[in-house]
Amino acid sequence: MKKKMIAFNATVMLGLSAVLSTPTYAQTMSEMQAQKQEVQKKQADVQSNLKEAEDKLSSLKSEQKELIAQLNRLNLATEKNNEKVEETEKQITETNKKVKSLEKEIDELKEKLAQREEVIKERARSLQKSGGNVDYVSVILGSADIGDLIGRAFAVNTVAEADRDLLQETKDMQDSLEKKQKEVKDKLSSLKDMKAELEEMQAQLETQTAQKDKVMEDLKAQEMDSADIKAALEQQSSSLKDQESNLDESISAEQKRQEEIKAQEAAKKAAEEAAAKASAEPKQNTESSNAEVAQAPQAKDAPTAAPNSKNTTEERSSVKAETTSTPSSNVSSTPTSGNVVTVGNKWIGNSAYVFGGGRTQSDIDNGLFDCSSFVRWAYAQVGVDLGPMGAVSTDTLKHKGTKVSASSMKPGDLVFFDTYKKDGHVGIYVGGGQFIGAQSSTGVAIANMSSGYWANHFSGHVVRI
Repeated sequence: MKKKMIAFNATVMLGLSAVLSTPTYAQTMSEMQAQKQEVQKKQADVQSNLKEAEDKLSSLKSEQKELIAQLNRLNLATEKNNEKVEETEKQITETNKKVKSLEKEIDELKEKLAQREEVIKERARSLQKSGGNVDYVSVILGSADIGDLIGRAFAVNTVAEADRDLLQETKDMQDSLEKKQKEVKDKLSSLKDMKAELEEMQAQLETQTAQKDKVMEDLKAQEMDSADIKAALEQQSSSLKDQESNLDESISAEQKRQEEIKAQEAAKKAAEEAAAKASAEPKQNTESSNAEVAQAPQAKDAPTAAPNSKNTTEERSSVKAETTSTPSSNVSSTPTSGNVVTVGNKWIGNSAYVFGGGRTQSDIDNGLFDCSSFVRWAYAQVGVDLGPMGAVSTDTLKHKGTKVSASSMKPGDLVFFDTYKKDGHVGIYVGGGQFIGAQSSTGVAIANMSSGYWANHFSGHVVRI
């Protein structure tokens, strides 16, 4: 709205300028004085609009500077997250190779287990033929598979020593392989979840970047409009100054002309009075009177030109408004107390989420955090060390301090959320059902954990430092 008003005022003023800039010659001093006052009034209006345009330009440049900083931060976050996605994809590829290798080992082991099953059953048959323990034989031969066989065999009290060793070795091999298989599958599942979260995060960063690019385009368009308005107003101001200068010259010339006319009229009147006086004197004084009259014109003729009077021209100066711009700054004082719930406010709107970020001073200087590094940084500001900068994680943080119930949590407590893994996200409770943390979609921000996404993912795990 403000820009439109400036544009409207500028249009009106330029229209008036077109009229006023046409050379006109006032017939009287009062007309010229009135015209000068009108020009000065228009000049004051132009200066007011010019200041408004300059203020607008200054504001737009400040917004652009802040937006450029945000875009640089988002671009850096996108770059780092892309690197993390690529790293995760490599880990997934390597883990898939391990899974295939384990599957091959499992197939080989199954074949060995089948062979051992036949060996054990053959021993049982031999034992039966030789009159051995009937219960043992029926247990072995009646098993459904190798797993069932091992379970049944160990349940029998009388097992041959050789069979026991064979069964124990087989059981250990089977348990070890199953454990490895579970570990690898769990890691693969975790990596896939992490990749999904990273891709979602990248999509959010790209959306934010696109939105900010659009805002930047709008700001630049507004800047061009304001610059055009300012240029038009400056041209108008210059035109009005020229008009005022021309009027001053005209007024000065008119004043000089009127003074000359007055001087001539005074000289004429003086001559007429002298002539009348001479004609009225007695005859005896004719000679002296004639002499005086003869001398009078010489005295009166001297000022026939305009008297040498100093013309005083009313001097007026056009006051040009100056714009004083005081750059805003988000300066936060160093905390002097343990109020950890507010020290992170300086990063709200000035940060971006980077998976694995916040573990170097460069990342911190640029406002690049993940959830755990932000929590560590916030506590460090109030003098509490939660571990080395490069090694902090949700896993290390959940074992700090004392675990408390969710119903008794207080501002400053750590709250955990199940995201791509259990307790995969952490923040600092600020009270009122809210927490502050580095969120993937916003960077550092205060979020609601009483409803919506965070309420659904709150694990109930709360730690008091």
